[in-house]
Amino acid sequence: MANPLVQQVKQEIIQAIESDDLVLPTLPEIALQVREVAENVTSSVSDLTRVLGRDAALSARMIKVANSPLIRGSALISDLNTAVSRLGIDLTSNLAMGLAMEQMFQATSDVVDTHMRACWSSSVEIAASSQVLARHFTNLQPDQALLAGLLHQIGKLPILAFAENNESLLNDTFALNKVITALHTSLGSYILKKWDFPEAMIAVPKNYLVFDRQVNTVDYADIVQVATLQSYAGTDHPYTKLDWTNISSFDRLGLDPTTLIAEMEGINEEVLETQGALGG
Repeated sequence: MANPLVQQVKQEIIQAIESDDLVLPTLPEIALQVREVAENVTSSVSDLTRVLGRDAALSARMIKVANSPLIRGSALISDLNTAVSRLGIDLTSNLAMGLAMEQMFQATSDVVDTHMRACWSSSVEIAASSQVLARHFTNLQPDQALLAGLLHQIGKLPILAFAENNESLLNDTFALNKVITALHTSLGSYILKKWDFPEAMIAVPKNYLVFDRQVNTVDYADIVQVATLQSYAGTDHPYTKLDWTNISSFDRLGLDPTTLIAEMEGINEEVLETQGALGG
């Protein structure tokens, strides 16, 4: 029997979306500025450095990534301009936009804050795997795959914000998890569309848990899906009970799910390096 609270909350959130009353997260100002620079074909490293320089914390993260084993530079970097030069405009902009989102995963109540932190930690793990999977098994852009991983659970934010103002939902962990599972994928794509992200990114939240989807070519949703499943390998999570040999995203990446753990062993170090560089 369906949980009445779950049904009620789902209906309230859907009605709020339809009436444009749901408070959606807004893209951080620094992310908007970075995207504007990145989308301008005349932009230079100096232009991007100037924008990032307005955010001391984000600048420090970029320098940290540039000095990480992920990039494997020969000399230690201490200034932002050199860091951006080493990373390149594409990786820097996608990384900066993704990491700027971390400030959104904060809450005032302990229950919601715990959910937010777990969600961000999971997103970092999936983003790291997505970047490495894209690099080794597809011709898609690894930095875009990384951003897709950081954004794929963005739809959980308005649900958790809603829960902060709904005591009955806040105090019912089972109901809250049910609502998140039911709505976060469609909400995620709705948010990315509102933020004017390209269709390839908008498609990720709504498709990354569609295990029977059929498409002609590998896409970012495939990468995030495989990264998500891989993150649960060796656990008793319900996703591990699925027949992964019937999940076609593995085929599109050229991976055999029956030997996935062995295939990933050779690149797990890269995943951990990327995760460490992201701060996860």
